[in-house]
Amino acid sequence: MAGSPRSIAVVGAGALGGWTALELAKRGADVTLIDSWGPGNLRASSSGERRIIRATYGPDGFYVPLVARSFEKWSDLERETGLELYEETGLLWLFGESDAYAVSAQRHLKAHGFALEELQLARARSRFPQFRFDDVQKIFFEPRAGTIAARVSVRALRDLFVHTGGVYRNARVLPPVVKQRRIQSIRLADLPDFAADKYVFACGPWLREIFPDTLGHLIRVSRQEEFYLGPPPGPGYRPPEFPAWLNFADRMCYGLPSLDGHGVKIADDDRGEPFDPTNGDRAPSPGALLRLRRLLERRLPDLAEAPLLEARVCQYQNTPDGHLILDRHPEIENAWILGGGSGHGFKLAPALGERLARMVLDGAEGMREFYLDRFKPGAGLDGSSASQYDL
Repeated sequence: MAGSPRSIAVVGAGALGGWTALELAKRGADVTLIDSWGPGNLRASSSGERRIIRATYGPDGFYVPLVARSFEKWSDLERETGLELYEETGLLWLFGESDAYAVSAQRHLKAHGFALEELQLARARSRFPQFRFDDVQKIFFEPRAGTIAARVSVRALRDLFVHTGGVYRNARVLPPVVKQRRIQSIRLADLPDFAADKYVFACGPWLREIFPDTLGHLIRVSRQEEFYLGPPPGPGYRPPEFPAWLNFADRMCYGLPSLDGHGVKIADDDRGEPFDPTNGDRAPSPGALLRLRRLLERRLPDLAEAPLLEARVCQYQNTPDGHLILDRHPEIENAWILGGGSGHGFKLAPALGERLARMVLDGAEGMREFYLDRFKPGAGLDGSSASQYDL
């Protein structure tokens, strides 16, 4: 970068903010990363143990090169930190009447070196005997898919960012002071204001609080519950014998194999009720676990009565169309927004952070699919939100 480093404040030390801050610092910028409770804290969208990384995105082929680049960047982070973050598990896709999501993805996957193999019922039963496929009509397997260690990786990002020369601060950021279409400074609770030349806001569900007029109607925060069950003894519920899986055959839910001693994860992907990410009740509900146990009776019967080891309440930050937001603020010249993960943004954070760093430092183009102007007037005002899986 020509000239002296420009000062940039990045608000939010989750995966999206952490990757953006690291990319900016590596390119010579003077970067301060700010977060209320720290990377991987239990309120954060980037908390938890592991997140799925997969390249199958239905007809939305623009995601696939982002996933490919993110695979490369996650591998770079492993080399730079000496940590093992990625675990290849494969991903089993289960469909009912329509497999259009998988079929429409295949040409995009092939173009970037990913595979999505259709499994005949007999082969699926032989390869994955833990599953029952009685009401499943189409089965696909994505071999390169796996998981990323979530909390470990965002803390590693923060540490590498600091080692690169960045400054990290624990502070709560309030809505900024804006004059003549520019942020003059950001207000910090119980601390002096902080000024920089440019500002990146990647603070997940709190984006709507920072910019209520711009994002308050476009980001819906939903309460999401996840459960960890103790599997039977033996390797049958660890990779490679047991993959990650996504169930479209009836209720949309997903699960992960037993990793890192936390048991088998199962969670409902349907959007939950509105949720306050700061003060919301994070006590899991017995009814949610009961619904998932009923599904397990049909899909993974040996886990239906497995003991509950752990339960958590997290949140999704949903946009009206289920796609992310990556854009310059429409009314503030020196502010950029990255968020709206809608339950699938974590895996993409390395590629999105790299792209945003180029936008901020070089004036590079973003991606039309993630610009704010895609939302028509009135979008999101009814509080609804779509899933990226919706066709």
